[in-house]
Amino acid sequence: MNNAHKFFIDGQWVAARSGSTLDVINPATEQAFISIAVGNAEDVDAAVEAAAKAFSTFSVTSVETRLALLKEILRVYNLRYEDLVQAVSQEMGAPLHFARDAQIWSGRAHLESTISALEKFQFSEDHGSTHVVREAIGVCALITPWNWPLNQIVCKVAPAIAAGCTVVLKPSEIAPMTGIIFAEILEEAGVPAGVFNLVNGTGPDVGQHMASHPKVDMVSFTGSTRAGIIVAKAAADTVKRVAQELGGKSANILLEDADFDIAVAKGVKGCFSNSGQSCDAPTRMLVPRAQHARVLEIARQTTEQMVTGSPLEDGSHLGPVISEAQFNKIQGLIATGIEEGATLVSGGLGRPDGLNTGYYVKPTVFGDVTPQMTIAREEIFGPVLSILPYDSEEQAIEMANDTVYGLAAYVQSTDLERARAVAARMRAGSVYLNYPDWDTFAPFGGYKQSGNGREYAGWGIHDFLEIKGVVGWAG
Repeated sequence: MNNAHKFFIDGQWVAARSGSTLDVINPATEQAFISIAVGNAEDVDAAVEAAAKAFSTFSVTSVETRLALLKEILRVYNLRYEDLVQAVSQEMGAPLHFARDAQIWSGRAHLESTISALEKFQFSEDHGSTHVVREAIGVCALITPWNWPLNQIVCKVAPAIAAGCTVVLKPSEIAPMTGIIFAEILEEAGVPAGVFNLVNGTGPDVGQHMASHPKVDMVSFTGSTRAGIIVAKAAADTVKRVAQELGGKSANILLEDADFDIAVAKGVKGCFSNSGQSCDAPTRMLVPRAQHARVLEIARQTTEQMVTGSPLEDGSHLGPVISEAQFNKIQGLIATGIEEGATLVSGGLGRPDGLNTGYYVKPTVFGDVTPQMTIAREEIFGPVLSILPYDSEEQAIEMANDTVYGLAAYVQSTDLERARAVAARMRAGSVYLNYPDWDTFAPFGGYKQSGNGREYAGWGIHDFLEIKGVVGWAG
């Protein structure tokens, strides 16, 4: 890749001012497959200056102009689709079918839903004699994670452009290749100079400087709650808007009338999808105590049918986790679950049989988990499911909400009205009833320490806008 050692700034691919590089590791092989440039404060300054210069003209472009640009980005994205698939499979270890049908599909879906939302979006309205206008907030620093790289890049870049903002993007340095290809897509699509800028680098060297930069008007960050706190503190001195999508420990309540054969199997697969590396994964399965033994057996059978293996093998359901550090963290939490007395139903410590290289984790299920156990409270971010028995619906709701997080919750019931009533009591930004299809028009974001702000389609556009009231408009 010719641009791996460059940044995209002011419409040009330029050499990094830092002169530093970083190896990118394929987690399936534990070997570097490419290196990238990593930036510093000077690189960020150049990108922010370019975005600030472009904002004065791009912010006043017509909706039609921005729609045409997004549609051209979508066209080129589809042309580069397979390049993105290969990149995300290498940088994340994602099985090719999952890379193609989920990881890269999500980026396309969000482009399509943002275009649809922009076609209907109202940027002004009258309230009595006051004219209310929604205007682009300004220069936006976008910091995205490694676990769904294209999903989160598009969830931020597309609505920012739709709103008329200019942006500086820092993808995760662990999974940066999809971001570089995305920058090439925007270049080919004809994005005006300075509207989109890309600087790779670490959080301390690049992300924090972006968050604190006085010419940045907004930070949109997706990542861990720990890192989100650092970003918010860096942004505080300049009182800029901060939108965050952070960690989760989502409860999956199986009510007593659920179809347990279906609900448990789908819950296990949902938890383990993307090798368990999704912030909204249903990692806590809450089940009636009378059904606990049955649930454990269904979960065990489902888990043992799942194949962990090379991303290049057609039969693989789960690839590796992203890094050695993440592998070690997950192993430590599995050991803690065993030490604290949870029942190990399936999986456990170490790599799966026959996989001696790569950061592969055994898909692991724990039963007899109590609410105070570490594995019921900490975000593991790996293929580990905790099953907690409850004695009443009221207790299940209390257990589900007993967490510092509030990104997602799941409810399974054959009685839709009952599921809706439970959903109304969930302290979470998204509640999923009976495993619905992914809806890229639904608002996505969290309560409590799972963040603030909302992404997806029109909800995302709203987050990149300021509201101005022109009082006396009617004369």
